[in-house]
Amino acid sequence: MTMVHGSVPAPTNLSFFNHSLPGHNNPTVPDTNLTMAPEPLREQFAYHGADGYYFNNNLWGKDSASSGSQVLHVNNASTDGSSWHTEWSWDGAPNNVKSYPYSGRELGNGRTKKLIKDIGSIWTKAEWDYRGDSIRANVAYDLFTAKDRDRDTSGGDYELMIWLGNYGGMYPIGSSTGHVTINGRSWELYVGMNGDMKVFSFLAGEHVKVFEGDLRPFFGHITEKHGFPAHEQHLTKPFTGSNARFDVWYWMGEVDQGS
Repeated sequence: MTMVHGSVPAPTNLSFFNHSLPGHNNPTVPDTNLTMAPEPLREQFAYHGADGYYFNNNLWGKDSASSGSQVLHVNNASTDGSSWHTEWSWDGAPNNVKSYPYSGRELGNGRTKKLIKDIGSIWTKAEWDYRGDSIRANVAYDLFTAKDRDRDTSGGDYELMIWLGNYGGMYPIGSSTGHVTINGRSWELYVGMNGDMKVFSFLAGEHVKVFEGDLRPFFGHITEKHGFPAHEQHLTKPFTGSNARFDVWYWMGEVDQGS
């Protein structure tokens, strides 16, 4: 699975965002079969799922803060996509991740998880924005893979991150291997280890607040150039800041797993 997250770490599933802000003239908003928005997600691991999308407040690192809080609001969710936003403020331990609010996309319909080599496309669209003071955070897609198709989706053998935004000088795990061009855009690729898991992180040179495209070519690059074993792998952060608000105007994702 894959996911997108903002201003904190991200989990292991296919996720994307959406939400409309004052001054955003033409946000993309799902308009069919809307699911009623739930109550705000305030608890540490408060969760909501609807129409194949899921949302988690995920305050997994909150105890490293001297003070602070975060709440996640699901604006809507439908078969066409989803939208949500978070509001947070954290003080203390500026280099420690406090939370990882995220949305994700279920692979759907109880289908068997496919090997990466057998996946035709991972199509997604995301529109987002950030506001706040002294923000240290990132916005990224986060996908995990595992040789064991039944492995828990909160981790894996490999992690692929695609950073669309980076605030306050945050950097991914590992070291830079240089720049590559994928889907017509230049990305700086970092490669490193997080325990036993190998992490590939693609960083855009600037904030990409509207992203639409296929994530499958990122797997193609690491397979060809960095030995990622696509033939055996299944598709299965804020630090400190004040009064920050992360808005996902729109986010959708679909995985073409074939028949």
